[in-house]
Amino acid sequence: MLNGHVSHWWEQVGTPEQRPELPGSLSADVAIVGAGYTGLWTAYALKQQRPDLSIVIIEQRHAGYGASGRNGGWLTNAITGGRDQYVERHGRDAAERFQRAMNETVDEVIRVAGAEQIDADIQQGGEFTVAYTPAQEQRLRRFAASEQRWRSTDLELLESDAARAKINVSATRAATWHPHAARIQPAKLASGLARVVEGLGVQIYERTRAVEIAPHRVRTTHGTVSAEYVVRATEGFTANLTGLKRLWLPMNSSIIATEPLPQSVWDELHWKHGEVLGDMAHVYMYAQRTADDRIAIGGRGVPYRYGSRTDTDGRTPEVTVETLRGILQRFFPVTRGTLIDHVWSGVLGVPRDWSATVGLDRETGIAWGGGYVGTGVTSTNLAGRTIADLILGNESDLVTLPWVNHRVRKWEPEPLRWLATRGLYAAYGVADRSESHGRGSTSPIASVADVITGRH
Repeated sequence: MLNGHVSHWWEQVGTPEQRPELPGSLSADVAIVGAGYTGLWTAYALKQQRPDLSIVIIEQRHAGYGASGRNGGWLTNAITGGRDQYVERHGRDAAERFQRAMNETVDEVIRVAGAEQIDADIQQGGEFTVAYTPAQEQRLRRFAASEQRWRSTDLELLESDAARAKINVSATRAATWHPHAARIQPAKLASGLARVVEGLGVQIYERTRAVEIAPHRVRTTHGTVSAEYVVRATEGFTANLTGLKRLWLPMNSSIIATEPLPQSVWDELHWKHGEVLGDMAHVYMYAQRTADDRIAIGGRGVPYRYGSRTDTDGRTPEVTVETLRGILQRFFPVTRGTLIDHVWSGVLGVPRDWSATVGLDRETGIAWGGGYVGTGVTSTNLAGRTIADLILGNESDLVTLPWVNHRVRKWEPEPLRWLATRGLYAAYGVADRSESHGRGSTSPIASVADVITGRH
């Protein structure tokens, strides 16, 4: 079993040829910090509208090295933190418009991948969510009823037999499905986007770490980039920048990939249309059937490292491997004895209210996008197009979406955030175990944890 080495996705693609380091101080129209999806989509959107712009991207390792090349490959329409928060502040119509924009963004990513000849193993099979305990079923039915009150969710509730005919998850009591989701190979999308933006004239400098983002400039280990606009696209690595340690919490997520599975297994699982798979547990999982017939299944593992330290190579504790192996075998008993070929981890950015944000401060010239909490495969494209419109001064529908210029308070200082994060995820684990032993309703421990974290 390979542990670390960034991700299975990059092992499959092959380590990319290193691009040059920043050659020294220089200037550009736009400087982007981070060559992940947010930075690449922003550069792409800007170049589509203004091919003459000089754009520089600074990346500390290589394009797609962070969450963009390590995630679970879910291109789905979820709004980070949910729609209800926007109803209270902006009204139901604004929240509905945001949901339509996310639906359309799924289609936009697929469209661009096709137009730019990026083969990212995309298969649009929708998002499938199962409940396999009484408490999970109760939450899922409430969730389905709530979703079906919105015009743009297109969600279906499936009873046990219909659900297991779609994906045969053991002991499924009910499930939901909606069409606005696709499976992707994350590193193929990231490497393809990097190739495309370079072809449009964007300069990507790798092995160059940004130390500080200031008005109209980025100070790096290899010089300073001066620009009219600076885009912070650093997601889980934002805590490494001067003055931003408490802005977003770098939360760890881990994934295992099985060996390729024989057709007999897939015949039993019925999993053949590219659906992405999740559940209604408090410490939830996410999975896909890969294009080379593996199951890639992920979850939180060790959620947070003291002092907002961030992972580099992706090495994962053995206890996390065993936890994810247990989820795999609980979902699909036929996989008992299946080998795990690769395990890896990465970090994602979590704001204090668990809600993503995008925006621009015109006075400083600093734009940003991030805090996706796991929804970034889709949200980054919408963020990139929105940042481009903000920079170019376009009065588009995107710049009026309710997440634009959303601000939130910082996380607590250490050791409070370490104690809180570890304690809260321990509480979610206790709640899940209680529910798996037959508790018929949501554990009050989880309900309290939801209020404290802001996930309610």
